[in-house]
Amino acid sequence: MAERLQKILSQAGIASRRAAEKLIAEGRVAVNGTVVTTAGCKADPSQDHITVDGAALQGQEEKVYFLLNKPKGYISTAHDERGRKTVLDLLPEVAERIYPIGRLDNATEGLLLLTNDGVLMNSLLHPRYEVRKTYLARVQGIPTAEELDGLRQGIELEDGLTAPAQVRLMEQDPKRNVSKVEIIIHEGRNRQVRRMCTAIGHEVIALKRTEFAGLSLSGTARGHYRRLTDMELEHLKMLAGIRA
Repeated sequence: MAERLQKILSQAGIASRRAAEKLIAEGRVAVNGTVVTTAGCKADPSQDHITVDGAALQGQEEKVYFLLNKPKGYISTAHDERGRKTVLDLLPEVAERIYPIGRLDNATEGLLLLTNDGVLMNSLLHPRYEVRKTYLARVQGIPTAEELDGLRQGIELEDGLTAPAQVRLMEQDPKRNVSKVEIIIHEGRNRQVRRMCTAIGHEVIALKRTEFAGLSLSGTARGHYRRLTDMELEHLKMLAGIRA
């Protein structure tokens, strides 16, 4: 049955639908040897030969799931046109075509999930599931109680008011004029935690995501990765409303 090309790529675990639309627009997808640049184009994966960057679509590829403790200096994408290091460089033994679930910017470290399961990826990123993300931010200065309350209530950014966050002042060092703040959010805006802290007058010096969707970095060293356990995968699918 013919379906939109971006949906086919997403279901095959190639990329999220939004990322798939970008792949198509960049001319990296071909159907039966013809490059397609229109996202609304339809194809039948059971009959049509679909390739991405010249590689045939592997719709029946075994689904794999990894947790990575991302260090700074790596881009959270599967491909970078400028030749910068990507998170996939940290998983050289993985043969499957995997993609990160969401993104951490180049300067942010911490927990990042990667998979070729497009359905799970899209579900965990969908706003309706409100998947929790916990960050530890080292910021310049010491936020006041009023400033922290502003984050808890929601703060105005250039792209709108943020949802209420859970916030705790973890450490403060008056001599160095720095502090550590734990921030838990469920939105996924670009560089959101950094912008939230800037909005209350405290620039982020260092940022680490310590938890995502109930999973933590416990036992996984910086720059290392591991497969998710069956129990962890079951938990994620339950959060994403995916039935076994």
